[in-house]
Amino acid sequence: MLSNQYEKLFSPLKLNNKLELKNRLVMAPMTNFSSNEDGTVTKAELDYYARRSKGVSMVITACTYVTENGKGFPGEFAAYSDEFIPSLRELATAIKKEGSKAILQIFHGGRSCPPNLVPNGELVSASDVAQENNVAPRPLEETEIEEIIAAFGETTRRAVEAGFDGVEIHGANGYLIQQFYSPHTNRRDDKWGGTVEKRLAFPLAVVDAVKKAAEKATNPFIVGYRFSPEEPETPGLTMEDTFTLIDALADKELDYIHASLMEFASEPRRGADTSKSRIEWIVERANGRVPVIGVGSVYTAEDAKKAFETADIALLAIGRELIIDPDFVQKIEQGKENEIVSVLDKDKQAELVIPDPLWNAIINSPGWFPGV
Repeated sequence: MLSNQYEKLFSPLKLNNKLELKNRLVMAPMTNFSSNEDGTVTKAELDYYARRSKGVSMVITACTYVTENGKGFPGEFAAYSDEFIPSLRELATAIKKEGSKAILQIFHGGRSCPPNLVPNGELVSASDVAQENNVAPRPLEETEIEEIIAAFGETTRRAVEAGFDGVEIHGANGYLIQQFYSPHTNRRDDKWGGTVEKRLAFPLAVVDAVKKAAEKATNPFIVGYRFSPEEPETPGLTMEDTFTLIDALADKELDYIHASLMEFASEPRRGADTSKSRIEWIVERANGRVPVIGVGSVYTAEDAKKAFETADIALLAIGRELIIDPDFVQKIEQGKENEIVSVLDKDKQAELVIPDPLWNAIINSPGWFPGV
């Protein structure tokens, strides 16, 4: 039986009077490296998602790339052409069959793409600022920028046709959308760069294209946006820049915004003082205008409860813990929170339904997962 102290986690939520969510816990988007070479999803990938779709109210998939030159990872599934709609439909169906809403995360890797994964090995970005240990990207021309914006809209159309319940625009983790907003990676002096308003032009144009495509859905369909609050570089994004972004996204009437954080309680570096954590500042700035998803190193029922007590988030995304224990949510709901496993058992890959490429990435990443 559900303990009273966890009732908040299991209260239902209707996002913008559209999508009904059965609880406040969602699966965070995590790269799994497990798709086919041709960009279609594998059986192992479908099984991995299905295994984790029973307890959470919403599954946000690993990111999928909207143009052929936006592939950011080996084993990443594609969505840049209508030929991938059947593959996308398999993924949406696998998730929804288990009782969760399916959200497709859409992105372009920009300067972060491995050259061997994109046509002619040519990387593109806002400017020619190279990422460490990678080749320098070519600045996108205006027509190309418009084409990528349109591609985000087209990928959203495919998500609708494939049966997804929404999309999440991946504007975080240093990928193309963030590359346009960041003063570190955007050195342009045209309408796409310079002032903070001009650096915002590309992210907001993507939002507009995605929302326009989403409006054609006949079933409830939501649009979210993920962002990283700060960058380490100078110049780089600060909390002040993030406040400006939140205001702009709230004005677009998005269904949620999703802060990308490694630690839920991490403190600001620049642009806000440390009297509050980043997530507390983000929720305060959103001020009820747009629901906020929090995330970051949640491994226990107590961690989840504390997250909701710390900040007035609408939803909490669970990432690595759902890989370690796919039954995390159900155990809390059934009053079995003491049975939650918070350290990866290296002898249970098959039982945990983790595809080989993801398993190898985990095992070769000491410190990334508890127990590894």
